[in-house]
Amino acid sequence: MCVLCKMERKMEENVRDPDTGSEAGGEDSLVGNVSKLQVTPPGYTGLPRKGHLVFDACFESGNLGRVDYISEFEFDLFIRPDTCNPRFRVWFNFSVENVRESQRVIFNIVNFSKTKSLYRDGMSPVVKSTSRPKWQRLPAKNVYYYRCPDHRKNYVMSFAFCFDKEDDVYQFAYCYPYTYSRLQHYLDSLEKRNLDYFQRELLGLSVQQRRLDLLTVTSRANLRPGADKKVVFLTARVHPGESPASFVCQGVIDFLVSQNPVARVLRDHVVFKIVPMLNPDGVYLGNYRCSLMGFDLNRHWQDPSPWAHPTLHAVKQLIVGMNDDPRVSLEFYIDVHAHSTMMNGFMYGNVFEEEERVHRQAVFPRLVCHNAPDFSFSNTSFNRDVVKAGTGRRFLGGLLDDTSYCYTLEVSFYSYMAGVSSVPVPYTEETYMKLGRNVSRTFLDYYRLNNLIADNSLTHIGRDVLSYGRLANGQRGLQDGRKSEKRGSGNQGDR
Repeated sequence: MCVLCKMERKMEENVRDPDTGSEAGGEDSLVGNVSKLQVTPPGYTGLPRKGHLVFDACFESGNLGRVDYISEFEFDLFIRPDTCNPRFRVWFNFSVENVRESQRVIFNIVNFSKTKSLYRDGMSPVVKSTSRPKWQRLPAKNVYYYRCPDHRKNYVMSFAFCFDKEDDVYQFAYCYPYTYSRLQHYLDSLEKRNLDYFQRELLGLSVQQRRLDLLTVTSRANLRPGADKKVVFLTARVHPGESPASFVCQGVIDFLVSQNPVARVLRDHVVFKIVPMLNPDGVYLGNYRCSLMGFDLNRHWQDPSPWAHPTLHAVKQLIVGMNDDPRVSLEFYIDVHAHSTMMNGFMYGNVFEEEERVHRQAVFPRLVCHNAPDFSFSNTSFNRDVVKAGTGRRFLGGLLDDTSYCYTLEVSFYSYMAGVSSVPVPYTEETYMKLGRNVSRTFLDYYRLNNLIADNSLTHIGRDVLSYGRLANGQRGLQDGRKSEKRGSGNQGDR
């Protein structure tokens, strides 16, 4: 067993279910990932043969806790629960080798903690292999999702697969993985470009001493001492299994640092602050929702602990400090997630008593809807559920003043509906990143900077959207006045 797996086993001993108070047992008590596990028929004692599959998940973002041999054609697979929290079992990511050419198998993922799933609507796992390193989705016709009486009536996802190359190692995952190491390589490559409008800082370290990166994208003039700053703050991957959020976030970054004329104008007028991975330990360990210590970090914004939730604590301290700075206008906070039961991209926003503020909050999602064909305003909703009180959107929505807008940006794990078509289009890594680029472009419309672009065809917006833009522009004059008053009086008010 690898060092990581031994550590997980040690930390998960005597974990108690937070809902029932009883000790987790049976399937829920799985600890550690399988490590080069060779699965042979019961009673088999000879040398392993081709076709005796070897399963492994002891790698970064891997997750597979147990394999049961049913027959030479069928295997039951058990997801390892999040470290120190047996409630969450959704993400899986494992490899299979020692296959036989033309070997047909059925894999049953038998212990999902969720009942609702996009697997009911045609979603399928992704696969790659040594000779075909690009991830692709399995054919939906080979995937089945059903309630199984053999597994405590849990929902089971079964998929059929035929191995075609004996020397290949095959890897299967819930969705396209985006690891901590991938992010670090990406940020390292950006740093090496020495862009004068891109800055990378170490904001803090996780419990396991992984980097919490803070990126700043803006023209240098906006960072000079005493300059007024309009800030858009974006975070992602507070829930580690929601890997599409990282592709969206990378799409945002790629666009903002590009030479696209829209990006250049945005850098001249706005300061973009981005924390691309809020939960690096959870991502590295292959958790779905929790940190190393079993916390759902997106329920701890109200009072994050510097030792138990250090990444969240660091980001909150930064945002609070920016909010108290009279030279900073923190205008947007957007937290990027992935959704396991809905299609398209969409947003969650907050609920306010003032009707005018409600309308102002709807402006940005409407503009995104125009720029991104996969974004759905009809799926966008505004709520104040009690159980969401500790989320970034809810907490910061109450902390920041009424000139700031806080959203959760969600994107489907599976697909979007394009135009009037009734056939879902599965997301790819590229289309996730495209959504990020389109969200970035939308700030040009929101800040009414279109006239600074030579080619207006790049940023054409319709008359219906313009009316919302005018509303936003009018309200912006009001908020600029409030910010001026804030700077002149030095009175921070009640937040």
